[in-house]
Amino acid sequence: MLSTESEHSNAIIGKHVYANLYGIDKSIANDPDYLKKIVVDAVRKANATLVDLRAWRFGGAKGGVSVIALVLESHIALHTWPYYEYATLDIYTCGENTDPWKAFNYIVSKIKPKHYKVYYADRSSIESLNVSPQVQQ
Repeated sequence: MLSTESEHSNAIIGKHVYANLYGIDKSIANDPDYLKKIVVDAVRKANATLVDLRAWRFGGAKGGVSVIALVLESHIALHTWPYYEYATLDIYTCGENTDPWKAFNYIVSKIKPKHYKVYYADRSSIESLNVSPQVQQ
C-alpha cells in the first residue's frame, strides 16, 4: 500500500547511506584536519544542520582517524584505517529536505577511493516511500 502525501507529513523520513571505501591514500586517511573539513562541507551539501564535530586519531597498525558530525537531522561518521587504505562512511539524515547522497558523493570525490561498496536503507517510520538511491559514479 502506497502512502499518501498527507501520511508523509506525519512520518519520520529517514535516509541512511553507508559505505566501505577501498584504496584510500594513506596521507588523506591519516589527516584529521582535512577529514574534518570535508565532513563539515558534506553536512552543508546534505542540507543538514551541524550541532557538533569531533575527531580523534588512534595509534597502532589498526589505528586511524574517526570524525563524527552530530547534525540536527542525525549524523555523519567517517572512520579510516590508513595502514589498510580503508575507510567506512555512515551518513544518516532525517527529514524531507536533507540529501545524504549529496554528502556521500562529495566525500567520495574528496577522499578518492579506488573503489567502494555503497548501501542504502530507508529508515522511515512508514513503508513504501520508494526513496531511491542516487549514487554518482
